[in-house]
Amino acid sequence: MKHSPRYIMIGLVILTAAFSIKGQRREKPELPATLGLGRGLIEIDTRDFTLKLVRVSQTVAALEPKGAGGFDFTPADRLKERAANGFYHLGDINFRVRTHGSVDWRDYSSAAARKKVDPLPVSAEKGELACADLSPTLPADCPIQIVRTWALDEGQLALRFLIRNRIETPVQIGALGLPMIFNNIISQRSLEEAHAICSFFDPYIGRDAGYLQVTRLSGLGPALVVVPEGRTSFEAYRPLSEPMQPRQTFEGTFEWMVHSTAYGEEEWASAEPWNPPTMTTIEPGETRSYGVKFLLSPGIRDIEETLAAHGRPVAVGVPGYILPMGLDGRLFLRYPCPVVDVQVEPHNAIEIRELPPETNGWEAWALRGKKWGRARVTIIYEDSTEQSIHYYVIKPAEEAVDDMGRFLMNEQWFEDPDDPFGRGPGVISYDRQADAQVLQDSRVWIAGLGDEGGSGSFVAAAMKQFGRPDRKELYRFERFVNETLWGGIQYDHGERKYGVRKSLFYYAPEEMPEGYYNSRFNWETWTSWDKESAATVVRSYNYPHTAAVYWTMYRLARNHTGLVTTQTWDWYLERAYQTGLAMVRFAPRYAQHGQMQGTVFLKILEELRHEGWDEQAEVMEAAMLKRAEVWKQRSYPFGSEMAWDSTGQEEVYAWCRYFGYDDKAAVSLNSILGYMPAVPHWGYNGNARRYWDFLYGGKLRRIERQLHHYGSGLNAIPVLTEYRDHPEDFYLLRVGYGGLMGALSNIDQAGFASAAFHSFPSTLEWDPYSGDYGPNFFGHAVNTATYVVNHFEFGWLAFGGNLSRDGDTISVTPLDAFRQRVYIAPYGLWMTLDAGRFAAVEIDLAGQTVRLGLEAASQYTPSALMRLEQPASMEGVGRIMLGDDYSRERGAAVIPLLESGITWIRLQPGTGDRCPERPG
Repeated sequence: MKHSPRYIMIGLVILTAAFSIKGQRREKPELPATLGLGRGLIEIDTRDFTLKLVRVSQTVAALEPKGAGGFDFTPADRLKERAANGFYHLGDINFRVRTHGSVDWRDYSSAAARKKVDPLPVSAEKGELACADLSPTLPADCPIQIVRTWALDEGQLALRFLIRNRIETPVQIGALGLPMIFNNIISQRSLEEAHAICSFFDPYIGRDAGYLQVTRLSGLGPALVVVPEGRTSFEAYRPLSEPMQPRQTFEGTFEWMVHSTAYGEEEWASAEPWNPPTMTTIEPGETRSYGVKFLLSPGIRDIEETLAAHGRPVAVGVPGYILPMGLDGRLFLRYPCPVVDVQVEPHNAIEIRELPPETNGWEAWALRGKKWGRARVTIIYEDSTEQSIHYYVIKPAEEAVDDMGRFLMNEQWFEDPDDPFGRGPGVISYDRQADAQVLQDSRVWIAGLGDEGGSGSFVAAAMKQFGRPDRKELYRFERFVNETLWGGIQYDHGERKYGVRKSLFYYAPEEMPEGYYNSRFNWETWTSWDKESAATVVRSYNYPHTAAVYWTMYRLARNHTGLVTTQTWDWYLERAYQTGLAMVRFAPRYAQHGQMQGTVFLKILEELRHEGWDEQAEVMEAAMLKRAEVWKQRSYPFGSEMAWDSTGQEEVYAWCRYFGYDDKAAVSLNSILGYMPAVPHWGYNGNARRYWDFLYGGKLRRIERQLHHYGSGLNAIPVLTEYRDHPEDFYLLRVGYGGLMGALSNIDQAGFASAAFHSFPSTLEWDPYSGDYGPNFFGHAVNTATYVVNHFEFGWLAFGGNLSRDGDTISVTPLDAFRQRVYIAPYGLWMTLDAGRFAAVEIDLAGQTVRLGLEAASQYTPSALMRLEQPASMEGVGRIMLGDDYSRERGAAVIPLLESGITWIRLQPGTGDRCPERPG
């Protein structure tokens, strides 16, 4: 990891004045309107859109897709609010140029000082709809002339810029950006309003093959796809500065950058760009043309088909674009022109070789990760189109997780008997830039083992033990649970028993020696909770963290022999159960919302049922049903303390599915698909939208799209659960597995796990704080598996394992982080181990039987405990069974393991009913 000096608290953003900003005043800049709205609009009807242009500026006032009931992709209802200089609109252009012999770049923008553009005649023969010379709205000394045209090209709406050098010396264009302005302004809207009219947009920064997808918050169609016209490369993606500043309800505005060298030399000089920066030189009198097209896709799942139908390159990576070493990756490419060259940067970071071509025009490639870190694969097609596909190569999944465990239980292990806050023994937050534990921060929870930003590290430590327990690490972790969590973070007696504190660390200068609190921090804001505030138990989001620890310890104590020694399994299960009840009792305000990691409460309920603790199970189910009944009544039931959020969907989906409120589960799932894309880029693929949590858990504090923050791992839970119900929906597997693997990309070569990756092109680095990473790894831990698929075009594939075929035998070696779960999609078969690990899977296609190989017994695991489910209803597939030779323990088959070698068991078609569709 590079440790840039810009992290030293420069450019700090003042934290939001309160966690909830639903009631904040609408931002109305006191600026004179310059857009010229009073002169009216130009309305243009096309096959796919109703396009409205502001007559004076010829920028977009509305872009309404046909058949969508008046829905608009642009913020048309905020047009008057955004009518002043400095606000960008679709159709604007930014550029940075210098003339021959000059060293300094000069910035120009059509939005900086608006004046009426000069309309030009249009040619119906050329499909032109509106045309204007932008010279009046650019400074008089601008060396280039820009003519903007709105046109139809074979029925598709196109935006074109013709750039002409109008001086007598060459002009270098070092930066060229096209603002992409769509309606992501959630401010002052209810969830119902936001889901009705707002959109999110995600970039594929893929050079000539790049595109921007714009999807509705509801996740329903149609979707907009902005693609290059000609060679308008999508080289970089830049946040724009506007009078309306980004905040929790407004991610901000961005531009598609065609050239970026001028920024690469200056503002972005210390960052490693996604693509090599380019510039161009225009000779006197010479012209260049740039542009984009607007394609309408019926829905999110249809975006790639829409691209292919219009001759655009399409890439599908398996298992995605985060590639563990030792795993066989696949890349499928579809484009009318064949591939003529493939380049990898850094050199040999990925080994890539061509495979026999697939059907329907797909070219296939095999990949193996060789060098840790970011890698770019450049595909060069016969027509010279260059496509960048962005990968992240990591260590083998098991090794990465083991590295993380060691880092957490050593570098992040805090033990100080004199600590006035009682934070040890425990796993505390870490600053990778300083390579030091975070013992003070004005956001007191980060140093206080509270909230997501401070609990994250001990949650990650717990979930590491959940799937890859290590006795030495567990010895320390048991001390944390029994000495710091129980009776410290969580009250162990009195009226607040089972309540979870907001933070152990707090700001009380009157109690500490003079100068105790670090003067670098501002201790005067709401984030510096005093002792009384830190001790309260009203923040519901702390409870799932604590419950996940107890649930993990219960599982380890119950399913293994001698692995956990301090307390008995029932002690841990009792506390997991009581923590769930305490949340709704002590923190009802926020408990009405879905919680991040809330899936753990459903897991705890299942364990209560398995144990025959029926009385406790009924109590817990009733408490959760009350919450689900609230969600049932809401159109969009996944609110949070924030005005809009992407964390409640996980638990809302789980309980609505459990209680049979399938319509609300579907609403939650569709919402996730609206902000969790499938694109050929490791950072965005499967990345659930989060853009404000650097304020609360990061070191570099700002509103910024976070790549693989905890939304990735958590939102993957419902997406993959839904896939197991519907294995024909390959899109769900791709998106869900992208989020699942996103949680591993945060782990560096030494094992430190960052809160998230900074997406701004000036940074493009992992944040130095561990922050709220833990929920991300929780999502990975409860979800990681090897998925075996027989795709109708790509054939047999494995996500999370290596697959080979010999005649009618399919052999799979699971290589996911835990090797405790396997899903065989053609049979809808979900196999999970409470104890033990899968070593191999074999599918006999002729006999329709499955053989499972289990790893040898260990000191703590003499037997495996296996469960079989078939959650999908599939025509022609009957129940698949394990023989009756095995005893059952809490509903799981007990399989004695050999002391050495693989223990093989066989599953085969049975008779009677299928396995239950879902628990409960």
